[in-house]
Amino acid sequence: MSLLDCIEKETGPSPEWSVIWLHGLGADGNDFAPLVPELVRPGWPAIRFVFPHAPVQAVTINGGMRMRSWYDIVSFDLAGRADAKGVDESVGRVEALIAREVERGTPAARIVLAGFSQGGAVTLAAGLRRNEPLAGLVALSTYLPLGTEALARLCDTPDTARAQPVFIAHGQHDPVVPFAAGQEAARRLRELGMQVESHHYPMAHQVCLEEIDHLRAWFAQRLGSAIHSG
Repeated sequence: MSLLDCIEKETGPSPEWSVIWLHGLGADGNDFAPLVPELVRPGWPAIRFVFPHAPVQAVTINGGMRMRSWYDIVSFDLAGRADAKGVDESVGRVEALIAREVERGTPAARIVLAGFSQGGAVTLAAGLRRNEPLAGLVALSTYLPLGTEALARLCDTPDTARAQPVFIAHGQHDPVVPFAAGQEAARRLRELGMQVESHHYPMAHQVCLEEIDHLRAWFAQRLGSAIHSG
């Protein structure tokens, strides 16, 4: 499996941290790249932001139209919405990107995996399988892309994966991924013993300024002592 094409933005020379950010259905890596200057603050260590483009494939609920997608969506029903094979393939692609960052000199403990909507679903799926914990997971306007049987097996999640902090945010008026789905994801992750910071906003299927403020503070916690004052 070849590496996905990506857009990369580095906030300084010799990045010490990496953020891999997965876009939503029908978008591409350009979608969240403009947020970098809004998110990063002076004094933070250099970060490499990686925005991969999902493969172009047919999406069932859109009449088979071909678009960038992390997996096929076969139903509006959340229990059967995500194509399990497609999710697995995307998790593999994400793991390859993580491995490349490690090869570049950024250990897993300094890599954050983030995603919006469909990209957030893959973020959670990948994070729950990690045998080596990442610095954290960011899941925006999304859900757990797991069928009934897979949800029942969440108790088998490795302890290493449970150690990863999670930032979850969702719009209360989201017409694409119901707000309740995001709440349910947060509840299940907390039941696993994961440290979950959850926020909701009076918005639809989007990102708002208050959300970016909260995410910036969460990132600052992850960076911790790496932040330089002055």
